Amino acid sequence: MNLDRVVAIQTKDELASFIEELGEELTTAPDEWENADLERFLFAMAAWIRSMDMYAKNTGDSDVVHPSWSTFAKILCAAKVYE
Repeated sequence: MNLDRVVAIQTKDELASFIEELGEELTTAPDEWENADLERFLFAMAAWIRSMDMYAKNTGDSDVVHPSWSTFAKILCAAKVYE
């Protein structure tokens, strides 16, 4: 997945499509994933979230500093049980 694709996401539908693309990528190119199982993926996600301020400082990407964490948490919780 390239960075331009990530930066272009502006709506919830675009985010949903991106997540589907990630799922397809995991299926078709699992060797490109360091964290190809759910447990490793979730732990890596938590570690990256904790490191985001340093990422923003090093890259100048200020967009990651003020996201809506509550919304993302709701998405993750819903994904546990949504059919």
